[in-house]
Amino acid sequence: MMKPAIVLLSGGLDSATCLALARSQGFAAYCLSFNYGQRHNAELKAAARVAQALGASEHRVVDLGLAQFGGSALTDAAIAVPTGGVQPGIPVTYVPARNTIMLSLALAWAEVLKSSDIFVGVNAVDYSGYPDCRPEYIAAFETMANLATKAGVEGHRLHIHAPLIALSKAEIIRTGAALGVDYGLTVSCYQADDEGRACGVCDACRLRAEGFAAAGLSDPTPYRT
Repeated sequence: MMKPAIVLLSGGLDSATCLALARSQGFAAYCLSFNYGQRHNAELKAAARVAQALGASEHRVVDLGLAQFGGSALTDAAIAVPTGGVQPGIPVTYVPARNTIMLSLALAWAEVLKSSDIFVGVNAVDYSGYPDCRPEYIAAFETMANLATKAGVEGHRLHIHAPLIALSKAEIIRTGAALGVDYGLTVSCYQADDEGRACGVCDACRLRAEGFAAAGLSDPTPYRT
């Protein structure tokens, strides 16, 4: 039997590639997505498509109330999504504690499934300055996970896999393409419309377009006219 692994799946390019890598390594993928109050539901629809296309064993969507705190352009309509190009520093699209909360819930499901493996598609190269996408953060969370869980205390070490963390966006795209990922199923835009069409000017859109161009592959992203 294949070993179970939890895969955090947003519906974007990176998480789809991460799921494909987990499957290629022989894991049975239990995908976890979050309705956390983000600006649109298009990425959750994309996550469902990707999970089905890549043979996930199960896909669950958990409701989180992060919008009640706000503090991010992705969860507060009063904060505009920046469209002037990627800037230095931590942008307003950073969602406070998002990855910590999501990984913690993935950890809970992993313990229930007796899984020792969690996959997350964070990236520290072509990214927008998020502190919870750094290697130091992933290493610290893995240490915490093994201190704070029954499984860890009893010697069943938990591993947080971040296979994309040191790759460029172009390298991520080439990796996924080689594994058969259909990037036309994914949504990366911070402010996609209900049909999943991208704005073309937010940070996520710019990084995605630059990645496809650098990879020498056609970008299947549908854009609003």
